[in-house]
Amino acid sequence: MDFNQFHAVWIALWLSLKVAIAATMLNFVLGVLVAAFFFRVRNKLTALLESILTLPMVLPPTVLGYYLLVCFGSQSTLGQWLASIGIQMVFSLNGAIAAAALVTFPLVLKPIQAAFEQIPQHILDASKIMGLNFWQSLVIVILPMVWDSVIAGLLLGFARSLGEFGATLMIAGSIPGKTQTISISIWEAVQAGDNQQAAYLVAIISVLCISILMLVKTLNQRKWKL
Repeated sequence: MDFNQFHAVWIALWLSLKVAIAATMLNFVLGVLVAAFFFRVRNKLTALLESILTLPMVLPPTVLGYYLLVCFGSQSTLGQWLASIGIQMVFSLNGAIAAAALVTFPLVLKPIQAAFEQIPQHILDASKIMGLNFWQSLVIVILPMVWDSVIAGLLLGFARSLGEFGATLMIAGSIPGKTQTISISIWEAVQAGDNQQAAYLVAIISVLCISILMLVKTLNQRKWKL
């Protein structure tokens, strides 16, 4: 690998890591809050909302990318408002982060939900007796009990964010050094006939994802032992 190839690989990896870290942090906050809401409120409306939020698991990434363009495009109200305060979504790293967060949100949400549902009722009753409201109990009691599940969900979301392609390409495009993440770089390398660079990129992301999955398996094994 010559210097130019090494530089291109490094930039693509760095962009992918930035996108994945930002999307994972966003999904951590949203995932915990949404899971807590669903844990506390159960009715037909929340069941419908839960189905909508888990749609990214089954919808094609290009459909999700289209939805993002509708929401954040220059013709949308939200897109125009964000542009007025200096936040660009289309053809920007912000768009890539939004795409990764949307696609991976169910992977973060589901493990947290499952862990919340395993909390014994007497633990919640005890926290009420201690004078804690639900949100105080969430921080002080519930989250420490389900932390392994939260971390496992975040790691899965992080691994998936590293390889997100379709939705990212639609809203963020393929701008070298700006939005060209590792998965898009693989596609560009294959299109250009640069199989060597594509192979390097594939090897890097494969090793990263395998390492993350092994860590998730370790966390799950520890959880069951506890």
